[in-house]
Amino acid sequence: MNLFVALKFYIRRMTEESGPGMKVLLMDKQTTSIVSLLYSQSEIFMKEVYLFERIDANVRNEGLKHLKCIVFVRPTKENVEHLCNELRCPKYGTYYVYFSNIIAKSDIKLLAESDEQEVVKEVHEYYADYLAISPHLFSLGIIGCSQGLLWNPIHLHRTLLGIISVLLSVKKCPYIRYQSSSEMTKRLAEKIREVLSKESSSFEFRQESSPLLLILDRRDDPVTPLLNQWTYQAMVHELLTINNNRVNLSHVKSISKELKEVVLSAEHDEFYATNLYHNFGEIGQTIKELMDEFQRKAKKNQKVESIADMKTFVETYPLFKKLSGTVSKHVTVVGELSSLVENHNLLQVSELEQELSCQSDHSIQLQKIKELINNQHIREMDSVRLVMLYALHYEKHANNDISGLLSLLKNKGVSEKYIKLVYSILQYSGINTRQSNLFDRESVAKITKKLFKGLSGVDNIYTQHTPLLNETLEDLIKGKLSSQTFPYLGNTIISKRPQDVIVFMIGGTTYEESLNVYNLNKQNSGIKIILGGTTIHNSHSFLEEVQYATAGILSKYKNNN
Repeated sequence: MNLFVALKFYIRRMTEESGPGMKVLLMDKQTTSIVSLLYSQSEIFMKEVYLFERIDANVRNEGLKHLKCIVFVRPTKENVEHLCNELRCPKYGTYYVYFSNIIAKSDIKLLAESDEQEVVKEVHEYYADYLAISPHLFSLGIIGCSQGLLWNPIHLHRTLLGIISVLLSVKKCPYIRYQSSSEMTKRLAEKIREVLSKESSSFEFRQESSPLLLILDRRDDPVTPLLNQWTYQAMVHELLTINNNRVNLSHVKSISKELKEVVLSAEHDEFYATNLYHNFGEIGQTIKELMDEFQRKAKKNQKVESIADMKTFVETYPLFKKLSGTVSKHVTVVGELSSLVENHNLLQVSELEQELSCQSDHSIQLQKIKELINNQHIREMDSVRLVMLYALHYEKHANNDISGLLSLLKNKGVSEKYIKLVYSILQYSGINTRQSNLFDRESVAKITKKLFKGLSGVDNIYTQHTPLLNETLEDLIKGKLSSQTFPYLGNTIISKRPQDVIVFMIGGTTYEESLNVYNLNKQNSGIKIILGGTTIHNSHSFLEEVQYATAGILSKYKNNN
């Protein structure tokens, strides 16, 4: 169960089945993102694909009949219409059509009727209808999957198709378990079962074990996406935002043109692949070692005194240039992270976040929050997150002072939008909503704090927070996951422990949870876990999720409190 291997197999087949010769790749917005996460442009060029076009673009290129066209699109009504129009007046010599998911027979008939010149050579379903972020992590790129705390029908359908595609691509027909406290998980589970039954012939795989699909709801753990992160990948996403492996650095002062947008891909960047799960203190030391290596090679390349030296320099120059780009990119990213940590007192903020998540000490924590709200260096966003964590933890505490903290936020000049979000988070995931008691778990009874030396002069506090997902999966692996709390769909109970587990988080997952799954896969030989979500959250996107979910019902909550 490796998502990169599964999707790369499909894309390789697409480019090979049309045979040798110059090709154009015709895609939609979503499939463009799917391909770009797996292959660099230079790698696609090596497959004889020299032109990339969007099916929804109104561009007419004439005289391209010598090109073969590989069409890779999602099987949507709009894409079928665009493709029918394309086939009625074809720009290219031959067409090889690949849909990223199951296509209706009626749509195939429409395409056949439109192909009057018989330019379509092949039509296939290649199940690549999701964003593969890593070999064990996928996303559907949906923020705001619910409205009024129920499924948005459009997003439910997209989520259904995405999960079906994952199952088909890794060749699994699973048993389904869902979170009993969540209407959304049950609804999705039932929709998936309908498709498994309707398309049963597509799911006839030889399976040595009983794979499991476990559907969870983000609302049961609102704490994880609210926290500052201290491992490289998660930290970059939290402070700079990763969007389809790309990070926008155009806001950085005096940034060079080449570094205004950088690509962070474990597939194409060895340094990133090695360090994406390391904590920030370790990254500082590793960056220093990378710089030292680069300086050694730079000095060596300066000594070009003979023909042999010149030959060696020419042979090693591409690697030297690649190393130079890697150094520039990561020094810039880590430098910006370091500045943000220092300028916004994020060590202090993060330490209190961890205490609110892992300890119960009401009066002391309340006082610390008040002090940080009054600190002018603390960002509006960070102040609000601390109040949210406090509200989630002490919502039913006899002496809670949520209203007093909201008054302090107003005095600080925090926008009304953020003030409302404190009420929204309680509506979205208050104590009456959550299936689990987040703040009274044995696994987080003690806070673990380690001190690392990071970049020169910067102390990086790394704090240990364990997402609820980790506990859920450990119980599943041990065969202790409650069948009442997480029932099987259809009252089927499997006593055998699953070897292949696909976990899907409605409302979005996080890179911290991805790290947990990565570690569980390493620690448990014979068990393979894949994690997916409607999106991959940082705190900003999570608060957008909460805002969408609670739109229209916030006033009722405020009136009742």
